Amino acid sequence: MSYDGIVTRAVVDELKDKLIGGRVDKVYQQEKDEILIRIYSRGKNYRLVISSSSNNPRIHLTEYSKENPQEPPMFCMLLRKHLIGGTVLNIEQSSLDRIVFIDISAKDELGQSTENRIVVELMGKHSNMILINKEDGIIMDSVKRVYEDMSRVREVVPGIMYESPPDQDKKNPLEASRDHFFSSLEASKGNLKIFKFFYFNYTGLSPLISRELCFQAAIDIDRTINSLEADDIEKLFLAFESLMDRLRSKNYSPLILMDEEDKIIAFYALNLEQFGDLHKIEMDSISKILDKYYHLKDNIDRIKQKSNSIKKSITVKLDRAKSKLSKQKNELLESKDREKYKVYGDLISANLHAISRGVDKVELDNFYDEDMESIVIPLNIKLSPVQNAQRYYKRYSKLKTAYNLLLKQIPQTENEIDYLENVITSLENSTEVYEIDEIKEELVEEGYLRAAKKRRKSRKSKVSKPHHFLSRDNIDIFVGKNNRQNDILTFKSSNRSDIWMHVQKMPGSHVIIASNGADIPDTTLEDGAILAAYYSKARSSNNVNIDYTERKNVKKPKGAKAGMVIYNNFKTINASPNKSHIRKLKK
Repeated sequence: MSYDGIVTRAVVDELKDKLIGGRVDKVYQQEKDEILIRIYSRGKNYRLVISSSSNNPRIHLTEYSKENPQEPPMFCMLLRKHLIGGTVLNIEQSSLDRIVFIDISAKDELGQSTENRIVVELMGKHSNMILINKEDGIIMDSVKRVYEDMSRVREVVPGIMYESPPDQDKKNPLEASRDHFFSSLEASKGNLKIFKFFYFNYTGLSPLISRELCFQAAIDIDRTINSLEADDIEKLFLAFESLMDRLRSKNYSPLILMDEEDKIIAFYALNLEQFGDLHKIEMDSISKILDKYYHLKDNIDRIKQKSNSIKKSITVKLDRAKSKLSKQKNELLESKDREKYKVYGDLISANLHAISRGVDKVELDNFYDEDMESIVIPLNIKLSPVQNAQRYYKRYSKLKTAYNLLLKQIPQTENEIDYLENVITSLENSTEVYEIDEIKEELVEEGYLRAAKKRRKSRKSKVSKPHHFLSRDNIDIFVGKNNRQNDILTFKSSNRSDIWMHVQKMPGSHVIIASNGADIPDTTLEDGAILAAYYSKARSSNNVNIDYTERKNVKKPKGAKAGMVIYNNFKTINASPNKSHIRKLKK
């Protein structure tokens, strides 16, 4: 993603408009490198999030908040001491760089007004948040202290003078002239790709907007500088100057670009045309764009972290269950052949007088065979003929008992495998953290995970709801998100005449088409089948078989695990998962 100097400028302009003159009410440090400041300005409360994380450094207004630590960190206590009750005097950007200054005036312990500055440096792994005394420029503290042995460039520790990050010899593009543009281009290496020229020479320009400039000028991004003609250079400068004019006039167009899988391809403060017809989400606020993106990314990261932990544990149990099933099936095959061991015992017992001790096999006439053909029987040389006969009788008896037991155990193990595979599919289909928590609770109840120590809950836990879609015929379709929800959807929320759908012989969600007693059009059945295919283990497949029947034909066997059902009187329809089609059905 491209949180560059242009995005930073758009954020700063928005913060200036909304926060200057506002009062700092609260300060929280919800993560080790993230601060949330609540500011009351012009009759409205705002939440300003500042993050100096290595992966997602940013500053913007947010609608979200996280759970606060029980004990506020030292940096948070310092900010509270020097900022709460203070007034936001100014917010500005350094050049077009990803450095933001926030000046706040507040009273110290003696009641004297002091002006402090928060310096926000959004520079990847070197990102930081620094509190300095505005008057003398001395660092009071930072969210990340940088000592001399950690960096040869500069220290960031309390008590020393704040120094800006080193200059990279780049020009502020807002101040760049035509002559500078042409001379910089001429001085650049001829084999340098043209899109790299922009962010190599100008502050705040990212590869994303550099590619956009080439697109606007109709110049291939892979072309090198020495391949450019005079009119190509003129087109590039005009695109560059047009971009700067938009920035000077604050003509922002914040947007997010989504692909067919609803994954974010890019966000930016200006319109991007290089991506063609990709789905665009436009908003009137860059903070809303950043808030949506980072909340979604944070949610995805937290889901991934939580689900991976559970998935790892369940995968181990699933592998064990599959290994167990393989052994059980081998034992069943062996137990089906148990009668030969009884024959061995009978023949040895009938011929004790003819068998010498210490031999490893004996050939005897098989009186159970119509033709009395002889049979070779293996013997244990350490055992007497009588003991060998007893050994075969015991083996026969054991296999006979095992056979009856395995006939019960194998379906149980197969059901367990189906259940665990359904859990993994549910984890992969989860879109919210609390949905993962529901699956975890279910696994605790089923005995697959240990219950965590109970902690005091600060707020009521959310309860997930099934996915809700509208078919092309405007008929409601519901899709369960996990095993427990599948049970509720099928047996509590639906009517007996509703249509129930499920991928054939594979883990997947229960799908309910609300028929309300009416006939279901073929197009709605197709929509339901596409959903059943997508929310299943067959998501990446084509031509998936989907079974469907009236809900009254679906039963839950006694003692079955959550989400496990049997059904009859069904028909089968073929469908292929299609995300773009599903997006059109989402209510």
